[in-house]
Amino acid sequence: MKTIILLSLLSCLFTFNLTAQTKYYTHDKTFYEDGYTYQCDVTEGSQMVTLYNKNSKYIYVKLINRYTGKKISREEELLSPLADDSWTKPKCFSIVNNAFSTQEKKRIKGNKLIVTMYIDPDNGKVADVEFMFATFNPYATIPVSVYRKIETEIKKNICFTVTDDGKRFNYIMLFWTQEPK
Repeated sequence: MKTIILLSLLSCLFTFNLTAQTKYYTHDKTFYEDGYTYQCDVTEGSQMVTLYNKNSKYIYVKLINRYTGKKISREEELLSPLADDSWTKPKCFSIVNNAFSTQEKKRIKGNKLIVTMYIDPDNGKVADVEFMFATFNPYATIPVSVYRKIETEIKKNICFTVTDDGKRFNYIMLFWTQEPK
């Protein structure tokens, strides 16, 4: 009888472990994937994850005025570096929505992802994409391939018109928060 109870308990415990989600981003780590490499940086104390393509050009680069070489001033921060448009925001939301499976969307429901784009001021193309979330957030259970899909789709389908003010910057940064639907 003890054997049957023990086997039943072990079976339940084993089943529970199979359904638990793997947290991929609990500490600094480099992901070597099929043709690309991603870096996960975890901020000590806050447990915030910064996830990005290791080949990025602008991640952790100080924002400066390209003409003076100095840090962007308060006045320059208020400039409009990009021309207004009506299509980029909905397209970006659509790309993120379409990257997650139905099962993943259920798992991350009620939580927002921070997506940051780094835009090249010379051509308006998205050069880098960065993702931020907490180590304990359900986004930490999403495989790096999903984030890679978002990055490649944004780079392929999103482009901006840079204003003369925007051409002053060494890059232009845009970010948003989103709960995929």
